Amino acid sequence: MEQAYQQGIFAAIGSGCNRSLPVADKVRQRIQRITDGTINATLPIHSAIIIQRQRDNDDKLFPRQTQQSRGRNSGDFPFMTVDQQFELGVSHHQAGRLFEAEHAYRQILTQQPDHSETLRMLAILASQLGRRDAAMELMQRVVQLKPDWANAHYDLGITLHRNNQPIEAIAAARQAIRLKPDFAEAYSVLGAALLRIGQLDEAVACYRRAIELRPDFVVAHSGLIYALHFHPDFDAEKISLELRRWNQAHAEPLKKQIQPCGNTREPDRRLRIGYVPPHFSGHVVGRCLLPLFREHEHEQFEIVCYSNSFKVNGMTQDFQEQSDLWRNIASLSDWQTAELIRSDRVDILVDLTLHMPANRLGVFALKPAPVQVTYLGYCSSTGLETMDYRLSDVHLDPPDSDLSVYSEQTIRLPETYWCYNPGGPAPEPSPAPALAAGYITFGCLNNFAKVSPALDLWAEILISVPRSRLILHSDPGMHLDALHDRFARKGISPDRLEFQGKYPWPKYIQSYDRIDIALDPFPWGGGITTFDALWMGVPVVSLVGRTAVGRGGTSILRNLGLPELIARTPEQYVKIATNLARDMPRLAELRRTLRARMKASPLMDAPRFARNVEAAYRQMWRNWCESVGQPRG
Repeated sequence: MEQAYQQGIFAAIGSGCNRSLPVADKVRQRIQRITDGTINATLPIHSAIIIQRQRDNDDKLFPRQTQQSRGRNSGDFPFMTVDQQFELGVSHHQAGRLFEAEHAYRQILTQQPDHSETLRMLAILASQLGRRDAAMELMQRVVQLKPDWANAHYDLGITLHRNNQPIEAIAAARQAIRLKPDFAEAYSVLGAALLRIGQLDEAVACYRRAIELRPDFVVAHSGLIYALHFHPDFDAEKISLELRRWNQAHAEPLKKQIQPCGNTREPDRRLRIGYVPPHFSGHVVGRCLLPLFREHEHEQFEIVCYSNSFKVNGMTQDFQEQSDLWRNIASLSDWQTAELIRSDRVDILVDLTLHMPANRLGVFALKPAPVQVTYLGYCSSTGLETMDYRLSDVHLDPPDSDLSVYSEQTIRLPETYWCYNPGGPAPEPSPAPALAAGYITFGCLNNFAKVSPALDLWAEILISVPRSRLILHSDPGMHLDALHDRFARKGISPDRLEFQGKYPWPKYIQSYDRIDIALDPFPWGGGITTFDALWMGVPVVSLVGRTAVGRGGTSILRNLGLPELIARTPEQYVKIATNLARDMPRLAELRRTLRARMKASPLMDAPRFARNVEAAYRQMWRNWCESVGQPRG
């Protein structure tokens, strides 16, 4: 019986592989697809739930496999060599069968505890499960066993980056490149880590080098496009050029695989809307999307969720309750996902990621739905010819905007791009901290990648407001020493700067009790962080940007009726901030009234917001129904 089981496994492996490749090459291909993002981190939702319930395991790394759940023990594979067991594990891993993959890997380690390739794959599996401590321990062990193995340092760099340790991730990626100078994937990780600490020129250069070494490296190319939005030297036109290059390199080759959709052209029927986010488990996209889900008119719109992650939490359950159909696509290739969506007869497919990590733009390139729209990840463009529309609003893309920089047709929502949903309970706004401290505290708790272009202007503000302080959000590291030096050259002492890391919601939201005035960064302004500041009674000073992502503050403040906090020039930005710092009665009034102002604004009117979005969907659908011939793409 056991021998027959193993023979069946070998048959399954053989049927799923390219027989023209040697075993080593087949395994190498699978590992490449697991590690470089060509196929997303794989795990079905139900497996993640089971693992979550078994976290109190004895070995502290992975759930103990019971006889009932696995049906096998340490003598499982007596007829397999270690190489065959490794191939089996990688095959399971790539297919998303992580329990089976772990089991195969652990069988190898019972025979060869220092089998570095197996330890590496087990560490990658731990990282995919979100078990960062276990992944870190295993990755460090691999590096100790094989200090000259470039892949080990690369994997360690990824783990460190995900563990909010960008400085250490940079060191690991650079060591991988020293060992393997043409290591495109290591350059991509290095670019991501450099972006995180605001070293924008270096990040862009690393992404370009990764693409030069591996022109088909779609993950690095998306990383480059994402990074360009942070860089002050890249306006919408320059970003558009890079988006066209991305489409030509990665999407156009897929055109021949596009299949026709069988959706009926009935303009007023109930529509099936499919949403594809990075995940449904607490990302800022999820916070802004949930109010729309709660207010969707299900008699007119059937809601399908395509979850691209194995993460499960309370927010995931909220989305599941608000959806009509739930699909997990984390273990599916782009082609498999497109076939699933086409078979689901989705009418309008909504991308919620653009070029951020974990995007599924390859699915949208295959055009599985007659109407495709990008929304909410950030307000820009995908560059895809197969993406029909992009949602914006009248402030992010005002009437005088050049819409030709977008590959999609722009539909402006009439009031707001967002509907705010607080990340949890929040105390009532406290009195302005300057009343007790005797000095003004400015703050910006945005992603540090957004901060570095604004630092010189913020230094001017600190100089103009004596004794004032500045609180920033940043991971610890040597980049903060450079920032201190930069401010010291302008006469600003280190004690006027403070940095805080990533906090849980209660501690994070209470940070605003210490901030009098929030400074919106540029060229990429704040979104959800701006909302959070205003919710806590902290006014936000914003500078109108050259791109839609640079006009988020403008949209939010105009919806609140606070245009006086919007600057058109850097000089106005400094003036507004310094004048507000000197007007304590005005600060006190804003502190007292901003939350009520938000509640009464379109920014928190979820039913009204949902009707506006649904009207946009209906218009897109009617346009397709009235179109002649094949839909766009």
